[in-house]
Amino acid sequence: MKYLIVLLGALALGACRESREPALSAEEVVGRAIEVAGGDRYRTSRIDFEFRDRRYVSYLEQGRRVLQRLTPTDSALIEDTRFDDGFRRRIGDSTLILPDSISRKFSNSVNSVHYFAYLPYGLNGEAVQKELLGIVRIGESDYYKIRVTFRQEGGGDDYQDVFVYWFNTQTFRPDYLAYEYLTDGGGMRFREAYNDREVGGIWFADYRNLKPVKEVPVTSLDSLFALGELEELSVVELIDIRVSPGNYN
Repeated sequence: MKYLIVLLGALALGACRESREPALSAEEVVGRAIEVAGGDRYRTSRIDFEFRDRRYVSYLEQGRRVLQRLTPTDSALIEDTRFDDGFRRRIGDSTLILPDSISRKFSNSVNSVHYFAYLPYGLNGEAVQKELLGIVRIGESDYYKIRVTFRQEGGGDDYQDVFVYWFNTQTFRPDYLAYEYLTDGGGMRFREAYNDREVGGIWFADYRNLKPVKEVPVTSLDSLFALGELEELSVVELIDIRVSPGNYN
C-alpha cells in the first residue's frame, strides 16, 4: 500500500507538471499576440505619438517603412528619419551630412523607441529567434515565457542583446518584458505594462521601467519582480497616440 501511495503521488505530480507544458510553440504564441494586438494594421497604418517631448511618426512610403523623430527647438524643427536603407537628419530646410557612426547612433535611437512602442509587432522579423521557456505564474495569471535573440545578419548593431517576454496565456498581451543590453557598459531592465488601451484597432501600453538590485540571469528577473527586488527607474509613457488608415505613396 505504501508503494502504491508513492506511485499515485508521483503520477499526480507528473500530471501537474504536464499541465504546465505549453500547447503552443513560440512562433504560435507570438503570432497570436500580434494578431490580437492589431495584426496587419501595424503595417498599413500611419502611427504617431509623443514620447518625452518628441513626436514619433511611422508610415509607408513607396512600399518602404519610414520611422521619424521630430524634435522642436526654438530655432527650427529637427527631423530624424530612418529608412530601410539609411538615415537622414534635417534641421529646418537643411539636410546635414553626418559621419556614419553618428548616423548609426541616431538611427538606432529612433528605431528603439518605435520598436518598443509597437510591441509585439517587431517580434516577427526575419532576424528574430524565439525560444519558449515554458509557462510561469506571475501574480494571479499564467504566462508564456519566451526568450528572444537575434541573428547577426539583419539583427542590427545590438544583435547580441537578449530579450524575454511574458505573454498572458488568456489575452496574449505581453504584460512583462525584460532585456539585457551590452551598450554603454551593459545592464538589464524589466518592464511592467500598464495603462493598456486600443487606438485605431492597435494595442498600446505604457511601462514601468525597473532594474534588478542584484545580479541574476535576465531570464530570472520575473522571480525578482515577484519578490519585490526590482528598483523602479522611470516610466515609459506614450502620449497623444494617433492611428490613421492608409499609407503615403
